[in-house]
Amino acid sequence: MCADARKSTVEPSGQLKRGGFPRGARLLRHSDFERVYKQGKRHFATHFTVFYLQRPTPGGPRIGFTVGRALGGAVDRNRMKRRLREAVRSNWMELDVSVDVVINPKKSLLKAGFPELLEQMKRAFDVIQKFQKKVESNS
Repeated sequence: MCADARKSTVEPSGQLKRGGFPRGARLLRHSDFERVYKQGKRHFATHFTVFYLQRPTPGGPRIGFTVGRALGGAVDRNRMKRRLREAVRSNWMELDVSVDVVINPKKSLLKAGFPELLEQMKRAFDVIQKFQKKVESNS
């Protein structure tokens, strides 16, 4: 997926929406999540854990979120997902490798300031980017 395709999406009304999170950039199937958990690497941040795995097919990153019931009620879980989606949306243009990413929040995410969350997401994406470049250079 080229960088331009990630900059905007088309809404059902035909209008172009800037900064969207298109379906092709989301991790949706259970089997994909399981593959990332079992075969992927991990990066631990203060407020979330990131699992990532290189994809053999070319394209941009695909990102998924898992927020279990142990983290709170539906309102809290949905707030976590919204905050994570926005942090990813703000930083994912930096990630230009073919990788599947699963993000698991921690309970502390609800109390964290958004600038701190953005910084941690940027750092996590930098780790993924460096790892992928290292893998590509060794190939």
